[in-house]
Amino acid sequence: MDFTPEKQSPILEVSLLNKNFGGMRTIIDLSFELAPKECLGIIGPNGAGKTTLFNLLSGIIRPSSGKILWFHQEIQKKSSSEIVHLGIARTFQNIRLFKQLSVLENIRIAYDIHLTYTPLQALLRTALTREEEKKSAQAAMELLDVFSITSLAHQPAGSLSYGDQRRLEIARALALHPRLLLLDEPAAGMNESEMYQLVELLQWIQKKFHVSMLLIEHHMAFINGLCDRTLVLDFGTLIAQGTLEEIRHDRRVIEAYLGEAVT
Repeated sequence: MDFTPEKQSPILEVSLLNKNFGGMRTIIDLSFELAPKECLGIIGPNGAGKTTLFNLLSGIIRPSSGKILWFHQEIQKKSSSEIVHLGIARTFQNIRLFKQLSVLENIRIAYDIHLTYTPLQALLRTALTREEEKKSAQAAMELLDVFSITSLAHQPAGSLSYGDQRRLEIARALALHPRLLLLDEPAAGMNESEMYQLVELLQWIQKKFHVSMLLIEHHMAFINGLCDRTLVLDFGTLIAQGTLEEIRHDRRVIEAYLGEAVT
């Protein structure tokens, strides 16, 4: 990792963010920053507000107050599609693929946001339409090759193993050409071998595609192998941040989440 926070301007700034659902406060005065190419982990017990934070960052819901700045531009009032076009893509805790469509079609749907031809040109099958669709198919196959699932290109996405569906979802997010990947429990349901393979893959992706990552995860070994820093949430409040080494003996973290110091 080449993260040096004192020398890099943050690409993402969250300032005094709050989210209320009725009388329940799920995110409370949350502030943090993310630097270019940094991988930031988020941990905390169930109900800590982790997925709510992702929903706020990706435009699924809007905050009650506070600011989200992307390259110093406020985005907390933008829609999900606008945020995707700005360069923020996400995966979900529960995999959300088009399971009846093929693996290749799932990737090409993501690439569609980059196509420039008009609906009329698509109807007339113009040269531009044919050329862009050819490039889209080629790029999609190249991305499947990166994830070692090229042989599965024409199989229904729903027929893939759980691990391959996870990889496909990450590949589809990368097809959006993001600057930031939001990964919601990417190692969920994986065995230890699959988890470490995923760590190596994400490390390679971060270097090849020059993306920053913000991820929610419960596996401390996964966090330790991938993340530069970790935020700890409890009931919507940030109770600690730093490297895993720095937070593992924090009494508030132990009481709220870990139960004992991480070894």
